[in-house]
Amino acid sequence: MSQQGYVAAPPYSQAQPGMGGYQGGFGSGPAQPLYGRYGGPPQAFNPPPAGVMKSPVSSAAVVPPPPASAQFNPNVQQNGTHPQRYPPAPAAPAAYGQPPQSPYNSVASPAPPPQQQLTNQMNAMNLGSYAPGPRHGAPPPTSSVAQPPFQAAPPPAMGQPQMPPGPQSPHMSPPQSPLASMPLMGGQPMGGQPMGGQPMGGQQPMGGQQMSGPPMANMGRPFPGPPPPGPGGFQQPGPPAAGPPGYPQQAGQFGGQMAGPQPGMPGAFPGSPGGLGGPPQKKLDPDSIPSTTQVIEDDQAKHGGQLFTTNIRGQVPPLVTTNFTVQDQGNASPRFMRCTTYSLPCTADLAKQCQVPLATIIKPFASLPKNENPLFVVDHGETGPIRCNRCKAYMCPYMQFIDGGRRFQCGFCNCINEVPAFYFQHLDHMGRRVDFYERPELSLGSYEFIATMDYCKNNKPPNPPAYIFMIDVSYNNIKSGLVKLICDELKTLLDHLPREEGVESSAIKVGFVTYNKILHFYNVKSALAQPQMMVVSDTAEMFVPLLDGFLVSYQESRAVITNLLDQIPDMFADTNESETVFAPVIQAGVEAFKAAECSGKLFIFHSSMPTAEAPGKLKNRDDKKLVNTDKEKALFQPQKGVYEQLSKDCVAQGCCVDLFLFPSQFTDVATMADVPSHTGGSVYKYNNFQVETDGEHFLRDLRKDVQKGVGFDAIMRVRTSTGFRATDFFGAVHMNNTTDVEMAAVDCDKAVTVELKHDDTLSEEAGALIQCALLYTTIGGQRRLRIHNLSLNCSSQLMELYKNCETDSLINFFAKSGEFQGRASSPGLAPSPLLTNLLSSRPRPAYRAMLNQPIKNVREILVSQTAHMLACYRKNCASPSAASQLILPDAMKVFPVYMNSLMKTTPLVGSTELSTDDRAQQRLALMGMGVEDTQLLLYPRLIPLHNMDVSSEAPPTPLRCSEERLTDAGLFLLENGHVMFLWLGQASPPDLIQSIFNLPSLAHLQGHMAALPELDNPLSKKLRSIVSDVLEKRPNSMKLQMVRQKDKPEMLFRQFLVEDKGLHGGASYMDFLCYVHREVRQLLT
Repeated sequence: MSQQGYVAAPPYSQAQPGMGGYQGGFGSGPAQPLYGRYGGPPQAFNPPPAGVMKSPVSSAAVVPPPPASAQFNPNVQQNGTHPQRYPPAPAAPAAYGQPPQSPYNSVASPAPPPQQQLTNQMNAMNLGSYAPGPRHGAPPPTSSVAQPPFQAAPPPAMGQPQMPPGPQSPHMSPPQSPLASMPLMGGQPMGGQPMGGQPMGGQQPMGGQQMSGPPMANMGRPFPGPPPPGPGGFQQPGPPAAGPPGYPQQAGQFGGQMAGPQPGMPGAFPGSPGGLGGPPQKKLDPDSIPSTTQVIEDDQAKHGGQLFTTNIRGQVPPLVTTNFTVQDQGNASPRFMRCTTYSLPCTADLAKQCQVPLATIIKPFASLPKNENPLFVVDHGETGPIRCNRCKAYMCPYMQFIDGGRRFQCGFCNCINEVPAFYFQHLDHMGRRVDFYERPELSLGSYEFIATMDYCKNNKPPNPPAYIFMIDVSYNNIKSGLVKLICDELKTLLDHLPREEGVESSAIKVGFVTYNKILHFYNVKSALAQPQMMVVSDTAEMFVPLLDGFLVSYQESRAVITNLLDQIPDMFADTNESETVFAPVIQAGVEAFKAAECSGKLFIFHSSMPTAEAPGKLKNRDDKKLVNTDKEKALFQPQKGVYEQLSKDCVAQGCCVDLFLFPSQFTDVATMADVPSHTGGSVYKYNNFQVETDGEHFLRDLRKDVQKGVGFDAIMRVRTSTGFRATDFFGAVHMNNTTDVEMAAVDCDKAVTVELKHDDTLSEEAGALIQCALLYTTIGGQRRLRIHNLSLNCSSQLMELYKNCETDSLINFFAKSGEFQGRASSPGLAPSPLLTNLLSSRPRPAYRAMLNQPIKNVREILVSQTAHMLACYRKNCASPSAASQLILPDAMKVFPVYMNSLMKTTPLVGSTELSTDDRAQQRLALMGMGVEDTQLLLYPRLIPLHNMDVSSEAPPTPLRCSEERLTDAGLFLLENGHVMFLWLGQASPPDLIQSIFNLPSLAHLQGHMAALPELDNPLSKKLRSIVSDVLEKRPNSMKLQMVRQKDKPEMLFRQFLVEDKGLHGGASYMDFLCYVHREVRQLLT
């Protein structure tokens, strides 16, 4: 049975000016459509003559169905199509950084538009629509507010004429497609949505209309919608005029008005000027397009607080944003493993056809809530874990015991193995072992084995790991007070080093190094009265000058360490040395771990580019001229040589590097962060660091980083059942070969995204099995194997694949990767008569692709990929429907908003105003992120605080990330896991400001306030509790930035409103849907 997905009828249906203007039916568009090639320049504008529009039908009667032949009558409006009489009017690009102007707006043509309200006969829903042409014979409404809307006939069922035949203007709005119900062919609506989906109400003509939500220049105006059209429904060029009160034209970063998006992005139209004269129009209701916040709310309502048991193969888990409890009954918890789809296509051809990437995102050390059981540890003694002799998979619930329990058949390779005598157990009447529930490895999806000496380096048990704190004591760090801040914090922080459950003190040893051009090592042996310093000035041949006394137990040497931390700031107080080294510092850490025969972590606190004469010396290569050119990728490629070798040395020794950077200018993060990004480490960056405003933010990061659970010297292998295999791995990892994923350390926040590929045909009966085995050293120095198992369904029906997709996992894969490989044609989309020819390549990962091709190509490929996936769904899974409808699979209905947001992230936006270091850092940070982190990064939470119930335990429900949700008298918190803003409307009531800041009005608020004052009133307590809850949940600390409406810092805040146009280029969500829909239609013609 054919199923209908999420049907969207956005503002860009057939035969509308500006969308390639398809004639009459589904004929080919004109040679030069409005958009041009994705990323290409828009074409010139030729204004068409004025059009004539018929008066709307004023009665609510249903139009009788026409004879069958009328379906192909070009004079009858079909399914939202209408004859095209004029060519489309392309937009002319606004110069970047200049006041945005729309070529269609005119103050001099105040012809009032009609306002129509179409009634949906199926569910009596009133949906606003409008026709932007002048209406003949009807007087203009005196007030656009008081004027009652005209009633138009409801849209008839599919295949019926929408309006009587007659001359019609191309500027008419096509009738609404029903929002929540639609006649289906042989199917019934499921769960309130037609076959798992619903149409997106609201049609908006493209002829001269601003397609997105209101542009930034128009924010806050009292009437929604674009300005009115001139004669013929097209708006004429004109200067921006003073609009109604609200947001004025925003200032750009360097003076002038705020730029519209760059022409290089899809749907990047010139912005429109401020408010214009004449009555405003209704515009497409943003609530009619799929909402991420609604999807999240619905999932929370459905699964929130519920128990999710993992005993069903291929079961799609609740969203990462939902609060649920997992009960492990044979498959790994979704906290450890998530998949892009839980129903794999049976054949490679089917996988190629649908273009949905097959991948699993594994977070092996994910934190579990207190109400879930920690992993059971299994000890098989000297024999070690039971494994399959052929494929080496570990004993798990997918092994089938036969021959009375004496042998078992491997679920991965079907090899039959003997059961060791000590492991033998009888089978019950169902063929299951009698001790099934007593053995975690037979009944659970995740568990640990204690490893034997065979799994240890040199067949020796490992030593407990060590932490070395390496502090840059150059002039900048001493002067800013950073060195003193670090030393003071370490005195208390070292009491909280991670330790094994039930153990009093941590087994982790600690060591200290300070450095500028030379390195200083400290002997802090407990027997000493004073710490001793040893200096190594030959940085070319790095060695550790002492073995005994460098790495010590903090509990034993507490007095000496405290003494040292007191002395360091004074010791270097008069330094004038501003040059630093960097590579020798990491080399010193590796040598120290080698000498101590242990693994561990380096915490490096560094301030500037290493310019001193030493290995790893760097030069400033930041060249803004490369931005938006084919050579831009060079800015993100690390400088080869010393750092590449260092990464290998670190991984071989199990030395993880966490880098805390405090730069005041370019430091070449792409190169300096290369070692952390290959060793499972993290990079934290604090630009222009000041202790007063950034100190607490940095210390929260440091505390989290030192205290979090971590496994050292790890190696991971992913095994699969026959028919498919793991082919590619994305994360903060090192790959020596194609199968072993090596990590010097892996913590509770790091995830590895694994791409899967077909080798052969998969069986629907057997399904598909994945086993992730991670060998690592615990913080107590014990070697263990952590096993996660997951079983998926297989299907020869594309519908099943789309139905079982998970958008959050898909976007995690695309963000990390994002490129096609082996594509015969250019990355740009070229329409083809056969969809299958276009779907002949496999998807590959955006942030990795940046390193080997121009960023413009990466953006094009992401759009192309989105269109291919949706076109395949439309062609193979959806019920027949009008081409004017964009149909989205229900499980992927918010995929476009995430994809559009990804293309507006700093690494993928070519703007010279963005710091190259910031772009490089975000690129590297995302590579190690799990699904929940990428979800939040790409769709921040916007929480209204001004009207919350202070007595309620629950936090307020987040709103859609758009300027339209902000109110002048409102107070909003926005956070994405990396930044946090408190936005204050200019009309915020004084009593609200008094309750939160203890200030008489907003004007008294100082911009650099770094934390909320602790006041004794319910609102202040509730707000601080929300902020602290957010900070506690997120892997990184965030600095709370206060932003007043209309202040200059507000521009920074606005770039996180991801449904709107990007500050540095990038389409609004609405525009992106338009663009993708056009691409889908091109693929299907």
